[in-house]
Amino acid sequence: MKVLSLLALVGSAAAFAPAAQQASSTQLAGSLDEMAGNTAPIKAFDPLSLATVGSDETLAWFRAAELKNARVAMLATTGYIVQAAGFHFPGMLSKDVSFESLSGMKPFDAWDAVPDGGKQQIIGLIFLAEIISESSGTHYTKGGDTPTIIFPPIDFSKVDDATLAVKRSRELNNGRLAMIAIMSFVAAANVPGSVPALTGSPMF
Repeated sequence: MKVLSLLALVGSAAAFAPAAQQASSTQLAGSLDEMAGNTAPIKAFDPLSLATVGSDETLAWFRAAELKNARVAMLATTGYIVQAAGFHFPGMLSKDVSFESLSGMKPFDAWDAVPDGGKQQIIGLIFLAEIISESSGTHYTKGGDTPTIIFPPIDFSKVDDATLAVKRSRELNNGRLAMIAIMSFVAAANVPGSVPALTGSPMF
């Protein structure tokens, strides 16, 4: 979780750079202003200038990292809230662990209670999705599309470009908020009182 939080921070901070750059990065800045997610209220946000540390390929890698972490964070935030609210699947997760018993635990305690075999299956599925997204078609650092959702596959081919651009910006903005949310959840669960707004919540 600590690694995930760090990657989320790096990916989010690397998304934008100020519009005014030195001559050597003019082309990079121009493409940056046209990228999805460059929206109000804070446009071109990159206080550490991470978006200018390398080539266009580096920028594409940063964007893909942000997008992936945004999607993971949205799933993690939703899963944390659903788990903490007590919602669960019927039946058994394994022969010794029921979904109902997990729903009565705090989210991190529930993860600890998942059998090792289950954890390996989850990690294996994530690894498989990563391999598929990285090896499909032209790589995004070589001019290809940014990583798509693997499970389930979603067809956006019939969506017009203007609508798709809006949806991409919304996905990134929601993902950035989710990264802040899940990092707050992690902090509140591990360091009591670190997030005043969550202090005393039974979720933590």
